[in-house]
Amino acid sequence: MNRRHGFHSLAAALFWFAGAAIAASAVSLHAQPKRIYLANDDHTDFMWTADAETYANVFVEMLDFHLKLADETATNAPPYRNRFNADGNYWLWNYEQKKTPADFARLIGRIKDGTLSVPLNALVSCYGGQPAEAVLRGMYYAGRLERRHDLRFRLAVAMENQTLPLGLASLFAGSGARYSWRGVCGCASRFDNRVLGGRPHEIYWWTGHDDQRLLLKWHSLAPVGNQHSGGYAEAFDPVAAVQFLDSDAGFLSRYRARGASEPYHVRAAFGFGWDALDRKTGQPYAADPEKYPLTDHFHRIAQRLSTPERQVIVSNEQDFFADFETTHGASLDRASVTYGNEWDLYSASMVETSARVKRAVEKLRSAELLATLVSLKHPSFLANHRAARDRAFSALGLYWEHNWTADGPIPRTQRAAWQEQLVREIESFVNAVYGDAVRRLGGMIQRPAEANRFFVLNPLGWVRTEAADFAYNGPTDIHVRDLTTGRDVPHQLLTLNGSPELRILASDVPPAGYKVFEILSGQGTPPANEAATVRGGDGAIFENAALRLVVERDGAIRSFTDKRRGDTELATTLGGLRLNDFAADSDAGEPLCVEHRGPVSVTLLARSQAGLPHTTAITLYRGSDRVDIRNELHANFGDVRHWAFSFALNQPSVRTEEVGAVILNRPQSAGGDYADTHARYDYITVNHFADITDASGTKGMTVSNPDLAFARLGHSTATQLDTTTPQLHLLAGGQVDGPNLGIRGQNGNTRFLQRFALRPHGGYHPTSAIKFALEHQNPLVTGAVIGSGGDAYPETTHSLLQVSNPDVLLWALKPHDDGIEHGLVARLWNLSDHPAEADVTFAGVISVAHRTTHLETDIEAVPLTATGTLPATFTRQQIQTYRFKTR
Repeated sequence: MNRRHGFHSLAAALFWFAGAAIAASAVSLHAQPKRIYLANDDHTDFMWTADAETYANVFVEMLDFHLKLADETATNAPPYRNRFNADGNYWLWNYEQKKTPADFARLIGRIKDGTLSVPLNALVSCYGGQPAEAVLRGMYYAGRLERRHDLRFRLAVAMENQTLPLGLASLFAGSGARYSWRGVCGCASRFDNRVLGGRPHEIYWWTGHDDQRLLLKWHSLAPVGNQHSGGYAEAFDPVAAVQFLDSDAGFLSRYRARGASEPYHVRAAFGFGWDALDRKTGQPYAADPEKYPLTDHFHRIAQRLSTPERQVIVSNEQDFFADFETTHGASLDRASVTYGNEWDLYSASMVETSARVKRAVEKLRSAELLATLVSLKHPSFLANHRAARDRAFSALGLYWEHNWTADGPIPRTQRAAWQEQLVREIESFVNAVYGDAVRRLGGMIQRPAEANRFFVLNPLGWVRTEAADFAYNGPTDIHVRDLTTGRDVPHQLLTLNGSPELRILASDVPPAGYKVFEILSGQGTPPANEAATVRGGDGAIFENAALRLVVERDGAIRSFTDKRRGDTELATTLGGLRLNDFAADSDAGEPLCVEHRGPVSVTLLARSQAGLPHTTAITLYRGSDRVDIRNELHANFGDVRHWAFSFALNQPSVRTEEVGAVILNRPQSAGGDYADTHARYDYITVNHFADITDASGTKGMTVSNPDLAFARLGHSTATQLDTTTPQLHLLAGGQVDGPNLGIRGQNGNTRFLQRFALRPHGGYHPTSAIKFALEHQNPLVTGAVIGSGGDAYPETTHSLLQVSNPDVLLWALKPHDDGIEHGLVARLWNLSDHPAEADVTFAGVISVAHRTTHLETDIEAVPLTATGTLPATFTRQQIQTYRFKTR
């Protein structure tokens, strides 16, 4: 099946003739010639058209070809010089790896002068299921190039997939992008192409919840297919593209400001390469080689088709956007909606592999805080990890590459093996930094000789009280003391994943900091009573001070009672499915048993054959209203599976984190964030959490989701969003669009870890919801304290950074990507629906601060307060990134 191809770019400024036309303000638009921009590219169907090594070589050969052609056309008039658009920074990555420094400098020079253009993104990706931080790290190579070569990348592109998440606009804009274009495939899709052919806007301001925006060109798909306007190869026939943009009545009736009588005079068609790849030359080919000799024809066609009324321009894309923004930008509509997920969903065909990436991205938060603490004392700490970091971030940019459809010439097994290799590179880096930094930090905290101590570190930006697990294989006749308070803390010994652990209840662990605990011999203060009670057999009643659950033999929760809010029942049964229900067969299980019990926590274990062989471990904690659920599937499957959560909530509102935004999963016409048309509705994105709240606004539940990416609301279909049924179906895996799209049979996997946590609440509060999910997914970090003085950290407790506004969350804290000599980087997210301010205080004196892009490139200096704190400002729901140095 022929599918795709379309490409993107970078630029310097408007051409001289466009600037002159715009500057002549006395001349009306009627007197201006139409300006039609044609952008030449080769769309990357990575691991679909060819394997990874072939494409790596093609990138180099094609860039060399266009550098040569640029030299040959350098004396042409500006509109008729060769320009070319790569569709990702991975082209540059490969060129830098395979060519000499002089060759790379030449390439960078051509990017600076506008001959070549490259977007921030690594390659063409599907973004719907990505964690926000994965989106950003996949663009970090572009950020390094910006700082190293004093340039800025202003394009970011999500291409070919028929859907687009809302939050991506904010992430792209916050990373420095101003422009984007989109062409779809109109294939391998549940959309009717007649729908794709009638978009509400041909070009508009793509806007996030934070009011950041990009100028987005997304034309309606032409009836003739994706080698025309609205497809990912709009300029595959550049002659036809010019004629269409100049005269097609249907298009021109839409391509205008609301109420205007004239269409916009600045127009464009981008994308030539499509799916073709000539393996011998490394160049794309067209169906008629005489009509399209390789890709060296755009400058000749532009010159031939230009007339006094119509200037045709060989484009680097950015020149079009700059011209359009100046000429027409004030009249554009804004759109801030999500279009759901389509090809994004196919990463669930290797759901455990995809979950491993999600876990590694989450663990990166702890690894980087640990690395920050170590690097402040030993600045060279991360030097040995730098090459692995670069590979890992590149892998994050590639993992969600759009050819998850896996329906091309490359065998599915080869595609799956490539995905597995990317995961290993990501995990290897994160685990190495984490493990190395835990050991190093343990040697930097002061302690008396022979004291048996361990630290408990909080990677999040607020004070936390919860369980912490420390690897321990010593005497059992012990007690554990909090050195900050001098009091003994509840503890218990247990085995986790075959390893002995000491679990304590760690209270008031400071933000981005640690407390130290000491293991002492003897009983100490008598241990407290057990954290929860279990009574009954089948349908066991599992209860602590905050909650009462009734658990079935298959691990499903039949009843969930919130004791702190008048014994409110929050669980129900819908379609035979309860809370955390894998299949409507509650009797298919062994008798429930208690796996662990003690004063900190109690864990109830279920083993069942319902649906598939699986185990479910449910944990209650001392005095806590959090319920942890650990599901493990122990068999392969090839069909589509879900975990159901059925709630006793009326006409609920469901909110989820979707790729850098918190969205209300309702159509926009009903006050939500989903587009009323042109969207796919069967699976919503669930990054860290989903929250479901009763119509009364007085009761609800937050679901933390560490491993999976998507969920179906009630009985939603591809064409209709069910906003009334109080049920979530978390996608446990499968090929949601049939056996020909995605990887079959989960690539042979037979073990799947799929965890959740539940917490009841009264009224919904976005900050509380995401804090809960972050606490569940970022456990307190422990390590042995083995230091004995020197330049060590304090003996009992230390906090590195604090944020004054509770609605502004610390999202990441790390050494600057170019090295700690450039300072530290803090990423912060205002979760409130209002503009906010926050003072950031560091353990030490902040000497200088800058607001940066999310890729850590400076934007502007930030004046510090009189007390030496960093004043951070935010629009609603905005993520901001800051760089600061200390003394």
